Amino acid sequence: MSTRVLIVEDNPVARGFLARVVRESFTDVIEIVEAASLASARLALAARMTAPEPTGASPATTQSGFRLILCALELVDGPGLELLEQVQHDSATRIATTLYSDDDHLFPALQLGVDGYLLKEDRFEVLVEELQRIVRGQPTMSPAIARRIANFFRQHASLAGDFDVVRRAPATLSARDLELLGHLAKGFTFKEIARTMGMRLHAINEQILTIYRKLATSSEGLIVTVGDDGDT
Repeated sequence: MSTRVLIVEDNPVARGFLARVVRESFTDVIEIVEAASLASARLALAARMTAPEPTGASPATTQSGFRLILCALELVDGPGLELLEQVQHDSATRIATTLYSDDDHLFPALQLGVDGYLLKEDRFEVLVEELQRIVRGQPTMSPAIARRIANFFRQHASLAGDFDVVRRAPATLSARDLELLGHLAKGFTFKEIARTMGMRLHAINEQILTIYRKLATSSEGLIVTVGDDGDT
């Protein structure tokens, strides 16, 4: 059985580039469905979407038939966030793709709990490596994204004075989180970070996942309370 992938991208050059990245990232047979707009993406999803199956207290899970969905955040007929929200409880791995790393695009995508975030201007080899990690369930965070997250939280913390901020939103980042983001922003490898911070590699994976979860739980404000919460 082939692996079905949906690529939602209105730029034909970028769409072809992402298709190459996908084909390079998988060893099995790939069936790629390309959509150039929100409307065509919704048609592709509706063609094989099954009814949600209740899972107790958890949100119902839908089955679109896709293993992977890559969706641009800016499309010709609307924001890709609408589609990512539509498939929020789909069993597919959901990845936001964009040319931008600014807060307006980054944080809304993370708050939807997407499985990964790829910057389309990254090198082909980098995107292949990051996509493979995401599909394997391993966290990935490019230097550009780590830099934006770290700067955003530092700016909000400094506004309140010397990183002493009262919690005003569910998401909080610790000093340890910010240290890790700082190393990622500089382009350090996981092995280099592990050696510098005195951590095991699996602990770095867990801490990055924790950072993503904290961002996903935040709905407004995103104010940080800095302190060592023991993420090691």
